[in-house]
Amino acid sequence: MELGWLLWGAAVLLLLHVLMELSPAVNFVLRIGFYYLLCIVGSALTVPVCLLVNGGRTVKNMRIIRTVVRTFKYFFGLRFEVEGLEHFKVEGPAIIVSNHQSTLDMMGLMEVLPDDCVQVGKKELMYAGTVGLVIYLGGVIFINRKSTTSAKMVMAEVAKTMATDNVKVWVYPEGTRNCTGDLLPFKKGAFHLAVQAQVPVIPVVYSSFTAFYNPKTNLFTSGKIKVKVLPPIETKGLTSDDVSDLTERCFRTMRETLFMLSGSPSKAKDSS
Repeated sequence: MELGWLLWGAAVLLLLHVLMELSPAVNFVLRIGFYYLLCIVGSALTVPVCLLVNGGRTVKNMRIIRTVVRTFKYFFGLRFEVEGLEHFKVEGPAIIVSNHQSTLDMMGLMEVLPDDCVQVGKKELMYAGTVGLVIYLGGVIFINRKSTTSAKMVMAEVAKTMATDNVKVWVYPEGTRNCTGDLLPFKKGAFHLAVQAQVPVIPVVYSSFTAFYNPKTNLFTSGKIKVKVLPPIETKGLTSDDVSDLTERCFRTMRETLFMLSGSPSKAKDSS
């Protein structure tokens, strides 16, 4: 009986392997499905650990979450090449901004996430089962993107939190996922926040995923992701009148870096 089950199991695994080799669509669905399964199982196992170790919602739980998520890359053959981590070592709070490409960004985030750093995420993530629960416990700040008034109120509270808890805040200024190999125009909320709190902006750029991940073409293979943490941009002395220039300066710098990391020097030259 046990031998029969083993044979059936081996046959199913062999069939899946053959289908993955023959069909990019099957390969993509199985790999992304496994990624979501890892997120669900990993978060379910991490929640009780966070509660036992830290007792509830706190940014300290991100250290536990970070340790778990960093193992995910090995399942998908992803490698990270990181440069510039020393730029995170600024005294006091800061705003960290990075490009936002796909659901896989969580792995990239946790690969370089500094201690005492909270993220700003869309409110819908709060209701994503155990994943929503674990990121809530990690101190993620949820905003309602559909309500400008609500979002502004939350960002005002974020400014207070940065000052009182001495934490860094990670924001995706594009506002939505963008897997085109370029950047979308930046929203100004993060930069208003940086100027209001008079804290530096630290840009983080991830190379384009398009060489190994593209849902439109059912592409999901192993690959290398280059990450570069850029020097902090100071905001001391800046006012609300300077926010547009600050936003544009950061956008240009990050876009040029994105093209360089992704192996598109001609685009980088055109963007400067």
